[in-house]
Parts: sequence; structure tokens; C-alpha cells
Amino acid sequence: MATSVASPSPVTARRTTIAMKLVMAVSGALFVLYVIAHMYGNLKVFGGQQAFDDYSEHLRSLGEPILPYSGFLWVLRIVLIFALLAHVYSAFYLWSRAQGARTTGYAVKKAVAATISARFMRWGGVALLFFLVFHLLQFTTNTIRANGDYPSPYQRVVAGFQVWWVVLIYVIAMVALGMHLRHGIWSAAQTLGWTSSARARGTANTLAIIVATVVVVGFLLPPLSILVGFVK
Repeated sequence: MATSVASPSPVTARRTTIAMKLVMAVSGALFVLYVIAHMYGNLKVFGGQQAFDDYSEHLRSLGEPILPYSGFLWVLRIVLIFALLAHVYSAFYLWSRAQGARTTGYAVKKAVAATISARFMRWGGVALLFFLVFHLLQFTTNTIRANGDYPSPYQRVVAGFQVWWVVLIYVIAMVALGMHLRHGIWSAAQTLGWTSSARARGTANTLAIIVATVVVVGFLLPPLSILVGFVK
């Protein structure tokens, strides 16, 4: 006699969906804080080699002697890896739930404003994952040496961004990041219940646009300034 596996009840499925949205919102918030801090660090390049190299060394010695040399960076990397896994898993779970819901059909479909950032959210996230691997191979492990190998972090950054195709990859990735941030911050605000009124929705949307714009401009200033020769 065949036994059937009971499917999750609508209440359980709804609770799981809400939980996944919270996971996505919290993990996304961690990444927003990280990219802002990373953007600030990148802007140190305008202070010259000494300022940038001192900043890079400070990150490695942060937490000593409680933590070993580079210990803080490894703790940060581990936290970010777990946050990334949680973010990706929740994203694909919610996507699969949405796809399943579409196949069964709805009596009434809710109209959703289709912004550019929303339409490219999923594939933009995949593109960012590939860029993250490229970025780590270039500036963390020093595996990709687009314009020579240098001992100084400042020299590696300047040499790397003197190559036009490296800057082009960076520009495309930052545009994708801006779209991801704009839509992600808005979605997180909705998940956390911060868009219950028209005024709150307007505030959340404005905040999302401001954060996305500041991050994109802040990240693009160093590579473009290096490419045109303003920073050498």
C-alpha cells in the first residue's frame, strides 16, 4: 500500500516564507553595512599610498593581541560567508515558492510596480556572485594580476584599475550592486513592516535610492580616478 507524504499546510508554508524573508532582510542588512564600510576604505586611496597601506595594515592588526594577526578579517569573512549562504538560500527558496504559486494560478493577481531594479534583482545577484569571486582573486588572494604584481596594497589597486577592462567589469558590477541595494532595502523595509503608510513607503524608497547612489558613486570614484590618471 503506497503512503503519501503530506504537503506543508498553508499556515506552515506562510510562516516559512515569512522566516525566509526575515533571513534575507537581516543578511542583506549585514551586507549593506559591510559595503558601506568597504566603500569608505576604498576612498582612502585618495589619501595616497601611505594612508591606504596604513589602513590595510590596520585591518590586519585589528584585535591584537586578543586575535592573531589578520584574525579580525577571518572572523569577518566567516560571518559574511554564512550571511551570503543564508541570503542566497532564502532568495532561491522565495523564488521557487513564487514560481510554484504562479503555476497554480490566482483568482486575483496583485499588481506590482515593475521597476528596473526589481526585474534585474535575481540575475543581478548572480552577476554579483561572479564578480565577488573575481574581486577576491584579484585583490585578496592576488591570483589575478591584471597589470603586474606589487607588494603594496595601494600599488596593487592602482595597477589593477589602470587596465580598462578591469574598470569596465567593476562599473558593470557596481551598477548591478546599486540596483540590488535599491530593491533590497525597499524589500527589507516591507518585510520588517516599515512601509505601512504612504509616508513610510516614500521614506523607505528615498532611503533606498540614497544608499544605493552613495555606494555606487563611492565605489566608482577610485577606479575611474585611477583610470584617467587623477590618482597614480
